[in-house]
Amino acid sequence: MYSKEELFLAISTVLDPEVGFNLVEMGLIYDASCDDEGNAYVKMTLSTKACPMHQLIQQWVKEAVKKMAGIKEVTIDLVWEPAWNISMADEHVKQALNR
Repeated sequence: MYSKEELFLAISTVLDPEVGFNLVEMGLIYDASCDDEGNAYVKMTLSTKACPMHQLIQQWVKEAVKKMAGIKEVTIDLVWEPAWNISMADEHVKQALNR
């Protein structure tokens, strides 16, 4: 139904409230897929396990994907391996965060 790139584009509307960059450019979205029935799957992490906004950020991702026509269900797989680090972010994010 939708490609990984199309799903990533939808998720890129979600900003990390701490740093103001979207989750895709931060490197927090590891994978995304969608079947023909409109069931989407997103594999993601957060910058830290101590993030107080875990639930809210996951909800924002679900809402962003559900805005896509034909999406019925969104499953979030929140993983901690591989652990996120700044090297996973896009170059402009690293530069802005002085890393």
